[in-house]
Amino acid sequence: MGRGKLRIYLGAAPGVGKTYAMLSEAHRRVERGTDCVVAFVEHHGRPRTEVMLHGLEQVARKELAYRDTAFTEMDVDAVLARSPQVALVDELAHTNVPGSRNAKRWQDVEELLAAGIDVVSTVNIQHLESLGDVVESITGVRQRETVPDEVVRRADQIELVDMSPQALRRRMAHGNIYQPDKVDAALSNYFRPGNLTALRELALLWVADRVDEYLKQYRSDHRVSKIWGSRERIVVGLTGGPEGRTLIRRAARLAEKGAGGEVLAVYIASSDGLTAASPKELAVQRTLVEDLGGTFHHVVGDDVPAALLAFARGVNATQIVLGVSRRKSWQYVFGPGVGATVARDSGPDLDVHLITHDEAGKGRGLPVARGARLGRSRIIAGWLVGAFGPALLAVLLNTVQLGLANDMLLFLAVTVAAALLGGLLPALASAALGSLLLNYFYTPPLHRWTIADPKNIVAIVIFVGVGVSVASVVDLAARRTHQAARLRAESEILSFLAGNVLRGETGLEELLERVRETFGMESAALLERAGDHDPWTCAGRAGLGPAVQRPEEADVDVPAGDHMALALTGRVLPAEDRRVLAAFAAQAAVVLDRRRLQEEAEQARTLAEGNRIRTALLAAVSHDLRTPLAGIKAAVSSLRSDDVAWSEEDEAELLEGIEEGADRLDHLVGNLLDMSRLQTGTVTPLIREVDLDEVVPMALVGVPEDSVELDVPETLPMVDVDPGLLERSVANLVENAVKYSPPGRPVLVAASAIADRVEVRVVDRGPGVPDDAKERIFEPFQRHGDAPRGAGVGLGLAVARGFAEAMGGTLNAEDTPGGGLSMVLTLRAAGSRAPELVHPAEPERQAT
Repeated sequence: MGRGKLRIYLGAAPGVGKTYAMLSEAHRRVERGTDCVVAFVEHHGRPRTEVMLHGLEQVARKELAYRDTAFTEMDVDAVLARSPQVALVDELAHTNVPGSRNAKRWQDVEELLAAGIDVVSTVNIQHLESLGDVVESITGVRQRETVPDEVVRRADQIELVDMSPQALRRRMAHGNIYQPDKVDAALSNYFRPGNLTALRELALLWVADRVDEYLKQYRSDHRVSKIWGSRERIVVGLTGGPEGRTLIRRAARLAEKGAGGEVLAVYIASSDGLTAASPKELAVQRTLVEDLGGTFHHVVGDDVPAALLAFARGVNATQIVLGVSRRKSWQYVFGPGVGATVARDSGPDLDVHLITHDEAGKGRGLPVARGARLGRSRIIAGWLVGAFGPALLAVLLNTVQLGLANDMLLFLAVTVAAALLGGLLPALASAALGSLLLNYFYTPPLHRWTIADPKNIVAIVIFVGVGVSVASVVDLAARRTHQAARLRAESEILSFLAGNVLRGETGLEELLERVRETFGMESAALLERAGDHDPWTCAGRAGLGPAVQRPEEADVDVPAGDHMALALTGRVLPAEDRRVLAAFAAQAAVVLDRRRLQEEAEQARTLAEGNRIRTALLAAVSHDLRTPLAGIKAAVSSLRSDDVAWSEEDEAELLEGIEEGADRLDHLVGNLLDMSRLQTGTVTPLIREVDLDEVVPMALVGVPEDSVELDVPETLPMVDVDPGLLERSVANLVENAVKYSPPGRPVLVAASAIADRVEVRVVDRGPGVPDDAKERIFEPFQRHGDAPRGAGVGLGLAVARGFAEAMGGTLNAEDTPGGGLSMVLTLRAAGSRAPELVHPAEPERQAT
């Protein structure tokens, strides 16, 4: 009998429906005639799960006594004796009661599998052994019951049972997971939205890794070599020709096939001057690639294939997209072309795509990069003409007698041809060889290296001079062409750079990265110092290992201002490149200055905002300040009046009104002063270790009796806070909660520890706040709903959040399960780690 198959339902947390899904699968199998039994399933009092057990055969459990208490566990022997086709075993990570056949339930499952029984089981992601530390850092709960990862990985099928955190919390609030007395504690601790989201991400990522492993195994077993969809970074090589748009669109489609695909279009500006890229076309292609979500890069390089491969490897690209060459067939005699060279040199780590287009084979507008001004093919052709042309011409002239003058003109024509093709050196070689052949074969005395007639000497000298002159003119023209093309490439780069900087599209780091890419350097850094003798500091950097101590440590350094320098490492640049580099340095200084001006403008804006707040404050509180003052003045005037004899009860009532008005005024002025301090940035917390049970009760002074329930355990860790700011924050939160809580429903102030944080939750049962208003209520001068002006100026929550953030904490609003609003104040626990917590209803033993 072969080994049984294991199917696992994996979930992110208790309650997502793993057990329900397993039982549903069992019913489907039974309907198909499969012999399926329930070896062990715990419904934990959940009605819907319990109903699913009806109609399924259940193997009796084995009773065990431990510490005078009876427990039930799966009876492995009974299941083996029953020998069903499929056995349902819940909670794979469960720890068996001491005295059981095996210590862990997954070991029981291994026995069933070894006996040829298929097993369907469940497990939560937090029970995987390798994720124990990660789960503890998220939830603060150390999982005692774990299962080795290898046991789950060996499963024949793993099915993810997924549910959004919001839906799971609703199931919890409706009582579908835990008993009602445990719901509030669970929602406030383990089942927080952040915890559930993080656990859900862990489950999704773990299953995604398993899918990838299955896919690799399948491809290996079936010998599949074709690449299937994956995350890719695609580089598009542009020539500035019209085919570039086709290449960009094709690369975008390739990127869409895999998750997170990225497109980088790059134009290599050759410095040999033989390119004819249209700036207008490049601008169109740049706009197109940016509209498709990619980026455009402009790089200078003498060797286009090498520069393209260097760029691709520098950005960790996985694919290169190139267009089929536009060269004619006969032009391949001079070289394989950029596409073939890149494909040959790309290596196994880069895939090269050659894309067909309408311009293929119609003639090359952009020849490949060459190392010399005239190009390799022209130089080779010039040397062939200069070296073999005179010899071939001599062979022809030996068969035909044209006279010395005509012979000299023909040799001169060959020399001019060599000059036009290859420049100065091939022309000089042609002139020297031609003069020797003229002297030997056609100048009397023939077949001797002497010249009898002096006139013939003059003719040969003129012949050599004309050849050298023509060659010099051709070489000068090529030099000027090279210079003009380089200046054009420089102007395109500078124009592109200036446009980005003027439009504010490039930050300092992006500009330095562009410098590094353009000149093919390893790193770039902008250094500055306050004075001539002050140390250098790094204002921005890009690449690996930049020179940040002194500009002299870099391979290239260019002044960028009075006390600034642009430093590059990687190689030494030629002098002609430093002109463009100086422009980059100047632009870097401008970008840095602009950034600092923006920071100063932001500070000015903050000051202006503070002034605006103070102005609005005075306008907003005019009524709220006058109301208590008017009440106090009226009560005092009444008491001082001699016209009325007040009874003791009336005097007590007036004095109580004076006290309430003074308290209200004191609270209002306190909030105004606190808000002013927060707006001007003058709040300086004095952080120290504090016990919550010492501070929180003090914040409740002044609230009506029986309006607040306090639940702050003494076992909580200490927190790093400013006691005064914390007391004021909690007092404002409680006051706001009491104001909106209905009569007879006290506000709950509870504290709990979660990992390295401590939370203080102020929970009311009032009308609550819509999701779109949960952030707005923390803004100054905001009253939610139709609260009257007498209810305050709307500063309490703004002050509470400001103080919380000043202490390094957070304050957020959440819905209270069952209705109402919960204010969650999160504080840093003293020390690096909060004490270990145990969930009131441990997830390890909850039905899934």
